[in-house]
Amino acid sequence: MAKTEDRDLSVNWTRRVAIRHRILAVNVFAVLILAGSIFYLDGFRGRLTQARVERAAIEATMIARAVGEVPPERREPLLVRLGQDAGARLRVYSRDGSRIADSWNGAAPTYEMRDPEAEPFLRDLGQVIDNIFDTIVGASQPPPLDTSAEDRVPAWPEAARAVESKRVQTELRRAPEGTAFVSAAAPVEGSGDVLLLTVNAREIRRVVRSERLALAIIFGITILLSMLLSRFLARTIARPLRRLALAAHRVRLGRAREVDIPRFLGRRDEIGLLARALHDMTHTLRNRIDATDAFAADVTHELKNPLASLRSAVDSLERVEDPALQAQLLDIVRHDVNRLDRLVVEIAETSRVDAELSRARFEPVDLAKLVTAMVPGWEMRADGRAHIEFVPPRTAGETIAAGDESRLARLLDNLIDNAISFSPPGGCVRVRVGRDEEQVAVSIEDEGPGVPEDQRGAIFNRFHSDRPDEEFGRHSGLGLAIARAIAEGHGGSIGVGDRPDGRGGAWFELRLPVAPS
Repeated sequence: MAKTEDRDLSVNWTRRVAIRHRILAVNVFAVLILAGSIFYLDGFRGRLTQARVERAAIEATMIARAVGEVPPERREPLLVRLGQDAGARLRVYSRDGSRIADSWNGAAPTYEMRDPEAEPFLRDLGQVIDNIFDTIVGASQPPPLDTSAEDRVPAWPEAARAVESKRVQTELRRAPEGTAFVSAAAPVEGSGDVLLLTVNAREIRRVVRSERLALAIIFGITILLSMLLSRFLARTIARPLRRLALAAHRVRLGRAREVDIPRFLGRRDEIGLLARALHDMTHTLRNRIDATDAFAADVTHELKNPLASLRSAVDSLERVEDPALQAQLLDIVRHDVNRLDRLVVEIAETSRVDAELSRARFEPVDLAKLVTAMVPGWEMRADGRAHIEFVPPRTAGETIAAGDESRLARLLDNLIDNAISFSPPGGCVRVRVGRDEEQVAVSIEDEGPGVPEDQRGAIFNRFHSDRPDEEFGRHSGLGLAIARAIAEGHGGSIGVGDRPDGRGGAWFELRLPVAPS
């Protein structure tokens, strides 16, 4: 049996080429690729340029909106400040095409247009090298910037297109010294004016040159070291990688519980890190499989009840002739269908929370502002059953956490919905936002029956719903489970207890790490 298992789990290591020779060949091949990559920085430059154009479009749109919100006499000071922050020149043109505001009026220019004839020798040599590389890779050149044209809308076709299309328009040109010159025009809402943002993106060429020099240096060093390191790498990589590969092969065959991934605790290099990462990954995989199995069992159990009720009602409809009883059975069918719909929606939401949070890009979110914006919606949702009272923090701007705003809004929605559902008619749900050391705290208090101490851990379990005075099936029991999953996905936690003021009701507290400054 052991021989059969070893044969089934064996990996084909019978190639005649020794691994040290393969490492040497790979090192040489990598060196050649590295050498070739020096000549293919054009794609990298193109992505940098496109990113700068997109950034200019976003900045122009936002600044145009800001300009549209201020009176004409305050536009130029605003443009000066925003232009300095963005490192760009901001101009506003009226409907007749004339310039009516400029961020350079009374302020230092945010960039300069260099005369290529006056460039020093080293810069001129660098330009020659750039031209050689552009010729090798066949890079296309944007049209040159015309600095002699009168500063009016006709000199900027993108501004005319923005006025006509009512959308932001961008253009890429080549400055006299050969750098990328980016411009973006956006209409100013409600005025017929147009805002033009221009910037000489000299940093793109600087980054490309820096990368080219770095690659050249790395290429030279790699040539010297690759031969010396090949033998050392073969001795220190081949054997541990073989063990890890065999263990991973066992996991792939579905034997994750039987496999003990070697951890190589004595190694602190990349292979040691890889071994421990694979060990932890396998452990996490086991837990995830167990959680998935448990979730599937819970879903099956929760779906059986409404399906059984629905099947019973449908079967009874065929035999019942009493209209009143038929109407009652149809009500049961509608109720069960609605319950199934709620369950499916909540189950789908629960299953994708972890996946979406793993891909989400966390940004600073001011929880005080988020709660302020959501209070009117909560009031409408309460529909007179409860009143929402918001207690803001003492200092503005201190309750900023890092996270996904839509997911945090869903978390707060679930906590508030839970508080409203347990509030007595005319009750008050109080929301406080504050900061405690390195955490932002959001506390929610209601005037309901409270949460018994022996139930405070269970209420966050999936499909847990303890509502004896409420119609069965109205709540899926997933709201607090989703809230806890979102909180933990943000590195936070949710606590529950009695109200700190000693009054009856439940107290929930969400804690999230403060966003890095």
